[in-house]
Amino acid sequence: LINKKNSYDWDYLSEEVMSLKDRPVSATFYLEDDPTGIDQLDQILEELEVLSIEKVEVASVSDDLWMDNWKKYFKPAKITKRIVVKPSWETYAKIEEDELVIDIDPGMAFGTGTHSTTSLCMKLLERYIEKDKDIVLDVGTGSGILSIGAALLGAKDVLGIDIDPKAVATAKGNVAENHLDSIIHIQEGDLATGLTYQATIIVANLMADLVIKLSKDVASQLSERGVFISSGILIEQRDTVLTAIQDAGFQIISTEEEGDWCAIAARMG
Repeated sequence: LINKKNSYDWDYLSEEVMSLKDRPVSATFYLEDDPTGIDQLDQILEELEVLSIEKVEVASVSDDLWMDNWKKYFKPAKITKRIVVKPSWETYAKIEEDELVIDIDPGMAFGTGTHSTTSLCMKLLERYIEKDKDIVLDVGTGSGILSIGAALLGAKDVLGIDIDPKAVATAKGNVAENHLDSIIHIQEGDLATGLTYQATIIVANLMADLVIKLSKDVASQLSERGVFISSGILIEQRDTVLTAIQDAGFQIISTEEEGDWCAIAARMG
């Protein structure tokens, strides 16, 4: 993806999307094939009559044709020096003895490990986690991949939180799949809902504006000299985020870049 600013409040638009900007607009949507879905379709068709629509097509499709189609593109990938992410439906034989393999099924949650923002966070976790010492809080856990990675890297306790109940369910399933229930706990929530958990490392793979907002609240959940790792930050937004993190009382100790994205590690002053 490359950065393309426009008049809307979007972080970025891909080159592929921008290439379509002068083409006629089309919309595709899916409804359940039941009485409720049929009623919704009738209402939509009725409302479309007031617009200058060139063509409307209605067709029946099977969920099997598209719901899991993405899986054929998700293959085992080594995303750090030691961490390998493996789809739960694939097989993988370790190439190096010290590899740590994560079995993951992202479901409808964000986090296959193949996106730069996730791999950047994992690299920083790999750098800063001290085996059997660190307590990790994973904010916006998504599929649970960073929580699982933290546990495999040696964290003695991990809490993953997410505001999306579907993500929470997915993350719990992935934690169980990796047999890490005794170390990792997943719950619905955020830092603003009375969470009481003292971490030595907080990791947040979100978006720049959320990282800026979060940096003001992180200190209450982070131990003295604890590390705050954040990502989901476009390189062009890096300086703004760096300033916000420093204004919140942190010292920047490391930054990592990959493609258009960056991740930041900071320590309480």
